[in-house]
Amino acid sequence: MKTLNIIASAYRATVEEQDDPIVWICHAMKGAGAQVDVLLRGNAVNYAVRGQSAKGLAFGGWTQTQPPHLEHDIASLCNKGVAVHVMVDDVARRGLTGVPMVDGVRMVPGDALPALLAGYDRVWHW
Repeated sequence: MKTLNIIASAYRATVEEQDDPIVWICHAMKGAGAQVDVLLRGNAVNYAVRGQSAKGLAFGGWTQTQPPHLEHDIASLCNKGVAVHVMVDDVARRGLTGVPMVDGVRMVPGDALPALLAGYDRVWHW
């Protein structure tokens, strides 16, 4: 069964962890043989932006010593054969149109969303 994981909530648990748990679970599921793909929408479209860095994240006297490397995590999913889609409309809403994206991500306009969803047996929204 093919599963599309829609990730809309960005930077979930990235203060406590060194990665996004949903991106991580997609890696794990693909490694176990599952047919999974990803759609980044909402604030999570930022995950596909090339050159981003969470180095220097600090709150008061606490510093994140193991920051997430989301650009690498998304590129790695693409390299494993996971289709990573990014909603064009959400990219535009965040002023990221024309900003370099991770190689391999697929830009999806809003009017193509129904056809994309129809290609999956399960759709999980995070």
